[in-house]
Amino acid sequence: MQIKLNGETKEVVDGTTLQALIEQLDLAPERLAIEHNFDVVRRADWPGVKLKEGDR
Repeated sequence: MQIKLNGETKEVVDGTTLQALIEQLDLAPERLAIEHNFDVVRRADWPGVKLKEGDR
């Protein structure tokens, strides 16, 4: 499925969580602020947020 990541289209596996995406991209979580569909997501919630087609 496709999502928008920092303004660019990115292909991810259906059902990927924010936490899994961060790990796949090898990002340092302590340096991130995550916005999901225009809402800020707390770090504690990253594992429970499943991405869907067209998410931003």
